Amino acid sequence: MLHKHAKFVDVSFKGLLWLCIGATLTTTTLVVVILGTEAYHFFSLVPITEFLFGTHWEPLIEPRSFGVLPLVCGTGMIVLGSIAFALPIGLGIATYLSEFAPNWVRSTIKPTLEILAGIPTVVYGYFALTFITPILRSLFPETEIFNAASGAIVVGIMILPMISSLCDDAFRGLPSSLREGGYALGATPYEVVTRVVLPAAGGRIGAAVILAVSRAIGETMAVTLAAGASPNLTANPFESIQTMTAYIVQVSLGDTPVGGVEYLTCFAVAGLLFTITFIMNVIGSQLLLKTQWQSRS
Repeated sequence: MLHKHAKFVDVSFKGLLWLCIGATLTTTTLVVVILGTEAYHFFSLVPITEFLFGTHWEPLIEPRSFGVLPLVCGTGMIVLGSIAFALPIGLGIATYLSEFAPNWVRSTIKPTLEILAGIPTVVYGYFALTFITPILRSLFPETEIFNAASGAIVVGIMILPMISSLCDDAFRGLPSSLREGGYALGATPYEVVTRVVLPAAGGRIGAAVILAVSRAIGETMAVTLAAGASPNLTANPFESIQTMTAYIVQVSLGDTPVGGVEYLTCFAVAGLLFTITFIMNVIGSQLLLKTQWQSRS
């Protein structure tokens, strides 16, 4: 009797797992199909070359233009700025926690950092608008109220826990023999960190950066509040910009008629965003696989 009950529980558990896998695959397939179908309708009306290489983005007002480069440029500014802000700080925190911090400090700092990941993104947006932007305007008077620099800094704060936590795990996952070998050769702690630990964890650090980039690309509310909604093709971080996610929010407010070319632009931009994020995740997965293969060999 107990054997039959255990077998029933085992079969039911496996069925539940397969159900979860099926739901995940079905959801992913539906997302791809819907994005692909609606994007196909859009590109039947707008040439794909105009969409990918055009420098003006005004799909909602006459005369309409559908060049997505301003949105891609705005997204790139946020991503590059946030990584430039978060990567050095995150690596420094991870290095201290894994190599130098006593256990009681580590057990205090790491959970405190991870609290940042639980703060709602809209709160980060208001923080950027009411705190970061006034500081930037006091230092650089030409800074606009909505600007890319403020958005990049606040997104950098958001991805900081991810980078520091993943890099810390990467450092602690290295064999202790690497550090011991360095110290046995007379290396200083600085030399062990810079010439042994960081190179050995390079693949894992790269994967952490790519995951953080994917997170930064997909950020919406904080960037919308901090950077604004002006699709400018500019390299000036103190000007207002618009990211791809911010435009999707703008179209999704309900003012755009369903079925028109303006409505379809949402799916075209979402399809491009999905493609970029997918490529980044594939690169990150390949880096992790390569690192695992090298560690085993």
